[in-house]
Order: sequence, then structure tokens, then C-alpha cells
Amino acid sequence: MNIAVTGGTGFVGSHLARHLAEDGHNVYILTRSPEKHQDTSQITHVGWLKDEHHPEKHLPKIDTIVNLAGESLNSGRWTEERKRSILDSRIQATEGVLDLIDQLPEKPQVLVNASAVGYYGRSKTKTFTEETTTPGNDFLANVVTEWEERASQAKNKGVRTVYVRFGIVLGEEGALPKMMIPYKLMVGGNVGSGEQWMSWIHVDDVAGLIDFAIHNSDLQGPVNGTAPNPSRNKDFGKTLGEVMNRPHWMTAPSFALKAALGEMSILLLDGQSVIPKKALAHGYTFKYPDLKPALQSIVQQ
Repeated sequence: MNIAVTGGTGFVGSHLARHLAEDGHNVYILTRSPEKHQDTSQITHVGWLKDEHHPEKHLPKIDTIVNLAGESLNSGRWTEERKRSILDSRIQATEGVLDLIDQLPEKPQVLVNASAVGYYGRSKTKTFTEETTTPGNDFLANVVTEWEERASQAKNKGVRTVYVRFGIVLGEEGALPKMMIPYKLMVGGNVGSGEQWMSWIHVDDVAGLIDFAIHNSDLQGPVNGTAPNPSRNKDFGKTLGEVMNRPHWMTAPSFALKAALGEMSILLLDGQSVIPKKALAHGYTFKYPDLKPALQSIVQQ
């Protein structure tokens, strides 16, 4: 199968590309700077999203597009300019994918578009599944709603469309190394009240679930990309401390995080309990359904 991937040079995208290549697929990573990356026998970098790039002229018949492109949420304080950039990066990449679909001589069979559990808003008491159709009313929910609406235009082009709403992706990069820093310094503990939910997923299951979505033709619309056993922050931290053989004892107060991070503090202080009901119902088997083995596989490498 020929699979085009945007965002394929990042943490999740590179992991996915390796996974797909190991399964025998040909992967075409769409990037603004193909000259900066080394091709292999099964992974090819193709120029995209610049006027001089014409990816449709350099791609074979594409069976699947996976769109992972978008600016990181946690790389700086959420100023109004930064918030606009977070949204625009996702919308521009998705519009680029839609344009590419129009330009290809044959339409791909499926678009798997990244999304996020931020769609559901924040709650310490509710549990969310794909059957929850009313989004939250905060910044992240608004970003995800607009992102999915834009991607949904692929359906009008005859392309099966799946939005994988990812939680916190655990791996050797991303959020986990930052979470580990206080424990390495022996000051790990609850963030705020510790009662907020953390819906997480191991990066191996990110790749596995995207692969599953590609190959299951009856899967479409939103799919929650989270492990089936979310954890409250206090329990996540205790488990991380145990795996690292470090204490879990010091609380990072909410007021200090809000003062330091502003609105971005919701990434740490608020969350949601999200269950992957649709993935389980369709038969996906999680490699890491439980937190401790997931953390051990990463921390104790």
C-alpha cells in the first residue's frame, strides 16, 4: 500500500512511518523541507505546502493519507497570536491535504486525520465516548471542532474519513520526558488537586490504531485514540514515581502554574476521562491498555 503522511518527521509521525514501513508499506512523507531528510527504500520525502512544490507530480497512486501536521500545543504561552498559529497550522495543513486529493489522478481510499480529546472540553466527573456529540466550549474544543469540520470535506470527495482524537501520547519524546523531570529531581507529586483525568495512549498504540483505521473500511468519523484505562493525575504520578523509583510527594500548586503558564495551564490542571469505545467495539486490541506496563516500556528501556 502507498501511504502519504503529513507531520511525518515529528515524534508521532516518524514512529508511524517506521511502523508502516516495517509492515511492508511504501511511505511518502509530505514535508516543506524534503532536502533535510534521508530517504530509505520504503520511506520517501516529498515537498509540500510551498509554491515550488508539486507533490502530485512526484507521488504514485496513493491509497491512504494520514494527516498529523499541526503546531505543538505546549511550546509556548498561549498569547492570542500563538492561539491563532495553533489553529492556522492545523487548518492550513488540512486544506493542503484536501487540495492534494483534488490534484491526484485517483482519489485515496481513506483519510486518517489527527484530532484530540480536547474536543470534549474539561470535566472531573464525566466520561466521554464517541457518542458524545456536543463539544466543549473552550479554546481547545473550538480548535478541534474547526479542524474536524475542515477534514470532513474529504467525505464529499468520496474519501472515507476518520478523525482519531488522541489523548496524551506517551513515548521517548513528547510530554512524558517533561513529566519525568520533577521525579528525577526528587520533587515529583500531584499537579494541582491531582483529581484531573489524564487520558493517555502509548505511541505504539497510536501507530497501531492508525494502521487499524486504515485497514478497517467500516470505521469512519471520530475514533478516540486513548487507552481504555485513563488515570487521574495523582495516580498517574504515583505510578510514574514507582516506575522511576522516585518519591511522589510534592504538589505543584494550581495558582503557581496559572501564573507561570496562563491559559496554557489547562493542559496540566484540567482533563477529561475518554474511553475508546469505537476502537474496542471494532476489535482493536491495545498493546498497552494499562498505565504501569506502558510507562515501564518507555522509562526502563
